[in-house]
Amino acid sequence: MTERYVLDLREIDRTQVEVAGGKGAHLGALSRIEGVRVPEGFCLTTDAFRRTMAGVPSLDEALDRLSHADPDDSETIRTLSARIRRTVEETALPDDIAASVTGAIARLGEDTAWAVRSSATAEDLPTASFAGQQDTYLNVMGTASVLRHISRCWASLFTERAVTYRRRNGIDHRTVHMAVVVQRMVFPQASGILFTADPVTGNRRVATVDAGFGLGEALVSGLVNPDTFTVRDGEVVARTIAAKQRAVHALPGGGTHQVRIDAPHQEQPALTDAQAVRLVRLGRRIEAHFGHPQDIEWCLVDDDFRIVQSRPVTTLFPVPETDDRENHVYVSVGHQQMMTDAMKPLGLSMWRLTAMAPMHEAGGRLFVDVTRRLAAPASRAALLEIMGRGDPLVRDALETLLERGDFVPSLPDTGPGGPPPGGAATPIETDPAVVTELIERSRASVAALKREIRTKSGPALFAFLLEAFEEHKRVLADPLSMQVIMAGMEATWWLNDQLEEWLGEKNAADTLTLSAPGNITSQMGLELLDVADVIRPHPQVVAFLQGVENDDFLDELAKLPGGGEARDAIETYLDRYGMRCAGEIDITRPRWRESPATLVPAILDNVRNFRPGAARRRFEQGRQEALRKEQDVLARLRALPDGDRKADETKRMIDRVRTFIGYREYPKYGIISRYFVYKQALMEEADRLVRAGVLAEREDVFHLTFQEFHDAVRSGRVDAGLIRQRKDAFRTYRTLTPPRVLTSDGEALNGAYRREDVPAGALVGLAVSAGTVEGRARVVLDMAQADLEAGDILVTAYTDPSWSPLFVGIAGLVTEVGGLMTHGAVIAREYGLPAVVGVDGATRLIRDGQRIRVHGSDGYVEILP
Repeated sequence: MTERYVLDLREIDRTQVEVAGGKGAHLGALSRIEGVRVPEGFCLTTDAFRRTMAGVPSLDEALDRLSHADPDDSETIRTLSARIRRTVEETALPDDIAASVTGAIARLGEDTAWAVRSSATAEDLPTASFAGQQDTYLNVMGTASVLRHISRCWASLFTERAVTYRRRNGIDHRTVHMAVVVQRMVFPQASGILFTADPVTGNRRVATVDAGFGLGEALVSGLVNPDTFTVRDGEVVARTIAAKQRAVHALPGGGTHQVRIDAPHQEQPALTDAQAVRLVRLGRRIEAHFGHPQDIEWCLVDDDFRIVQSRPVTTLFPVPETDDRENHVYVSVGHQQMMTDAMKPLGLSMWRLTAMAPMHEAGGRLFVDVTRRLAAPASRAALLEIMGRGDPLVRDALETLLERGDFVPSLPDTGPGGPPPGGAATPIETDPAVVTELIERSRASVAALKREIRTKSGPALFAFLLEAFEEHKRVLADPLSMQVIMAGMEATWWLNDQLEEWLGEKNAADTLTLSAPGNITSQMGLELLDVADVIRPHPQVVAFLQGVENDDFLDELAKLPGGGEARDAIETYLDRYGMRCAGEIDITRPRWRESPATLVPAILDNVRNFRPGAARRRFEQGRQEALRKEQDVLARLRALPDGDRKADETKRMIDRVRTFIGYREYPKYGIISRYFVYKQALMEEADRLVRAGVLAEREDVFHLTFQEFHDAVRSGRVDAGLIRQRKDAFRTYRTLTPPRVLTSDGEALNGAYRREDVPAGALVGLAVSAGTVEGRARVVLDMAQADLEAGDILVTAYTDPSWSPLFVGIAGLVTEVGGLMTHGAVIAREYGLPAVVGVDGATRLIRDGQRIRVHGSDGYVEILP
């Protein structure tokens, strides 16, 4: 039976997590790496745990109750967990299992001391480390004591913190089993933790060593502050030596105790620089073996390092893969597109195939490599200027990197850096017909796509789509379209810059662009008010919509009095805007046409908060306010020296911005219209694969790239293991926060505003829509869960065009991501909503229901008492 229940550590490799648990599998793998010394020992396998627990019938009932407990009911979880732990601790090991442990101890030497360590199957994994969730017992003396502590390790699987951690990570308690590692105890002079990547910045070239005297428990428990060594490229580049007043040592009869360190020794380094460098070299060998940055527990015994644990660092953002060893600087695409969530492989590959610039993938997000543009002076200046206009935090992050002078190469200018943003207006006339022509071109292109794709299926569909993507990019790169977009943006910048200089007025363009014509995104919000006007007079329809939970409600709706009109109004709206959704750049996200229930909360908010005709009144109020502002500005300018010239130039720019700024939103509408056509055709192929038994479910194709999807259609085969692997990876990526700027070393930079002109305690951001408003904060992370009242201030991570229907009913906007010309900012100005974007951590720092004051002209948010 020994072979079944007890394995020597050297028999185990990292694939045997189900047998040895995460810690056991890692220790087994570590013991196989040349030059890495791991204390001898053995592993009592998960089979022993399952066999022992099978003899405890009451455990099943307790686990059932624990699984069904409300995750917020901490008292019930505490009580059930304690009961399960007592049951497990009181259950004796079966005789044959106890004999297996006794035999393993005898082979290694009964007179030694032992470390008895929990090793759960959901522990030290690439996706979740579970560090510290189960127990370890040090300096255990004697066979009987080892057996007793094995039961205590098993019981620690059900501590309150371990149970809560599993629930938060979506792991079923029944699927987790416990192995136990028993190793020879080592008695170190020093011990600590080595991170082979900087755990704060993510830099893979920088390692950090925390060190203290005696056993590592003093550091882990927070008893002492550690010495910290920062090592880069084989050299200690920084060190902090702490006053280490205490240490944990082993007791002669078993167990551990705290000892006080003599004053003369407290500030002696626990390691020499040479030892820290040698330890990092060992850590790099371990990192290379596992293929990921590692969090390594080490002990120093007679100038020799023993490794007692290594687990993956799960909090680092991945680095884009390259085929060279050069330095690279990447800027987040998601922060520009207002979609920082992880994307599935089909979404990533489709966006890359239709984008205008090469993109690199990491952590389920896309990045653009800007290294070469940063390296040459002219292109660097242009890049920093345009980044600063859009998102000052990106600019600051890039400048922080440049100021170091050691990462970005220096290259000569190879060509013009491009016209400086905000310079002379683009040479096109201020003519509304130009915008009309561009919109017609886009509509014609989408109509042609719909006609031509109808007859395509199978491999021919994918060949057609590759051609369609080229047309997609041609439409996107239309020079006239780019000129119009830049003309509107440059006119906005000109007005803000010149009117602040001439009149001392900040962000004057915000009012001058109110209700600008032709903005498809603001129209989308106003037209949902019109839908509410159709529904409001019919109480039964309103009551029905209040109970909607599924997406098949439209047919039932039509059976109610007034329901036919309501359904027609919603259907008409979906015909025009049903291709939109939150995170719409990811083709795998459900569109409103596919999930119309998403719109119901916004419709009901409009029914409750507005009177009939609100859309028309709102647009006209904005138009009149913009006109009054224009008259005021021009009158004040004419009173200045050289005032007629200034007023004439300003009038030309006002006309220009009102003619062109609305078009800024149309190209995205065209892109997403095309995306929905692509998706509908692709999902028909997915359905064919399901009917043929190739796929388990249609959404499995979301975890394939476009080319892999094509291959599956052509071959009739799919690697189910690959899809499972991609699903696991996506779950991990969703937990990560992407940085604005990322280097090839893995360093994540998010920039800072570096402002001193804001009140103490205020949350700093970017001023994008003028005005000041005070109200109740509604922290909303999912548009479908919004419950807004008139006067509320929307606080969210980011907004893309799909959020615009919510804008009509709020008084202000705060987001964590955004820039001057991103969609949320444009629509906030269009609706006259004071807005501050780019407020780092806003959804965490502002509590739902708190009163806040948004300073949309000055770029900060105050949390009110």
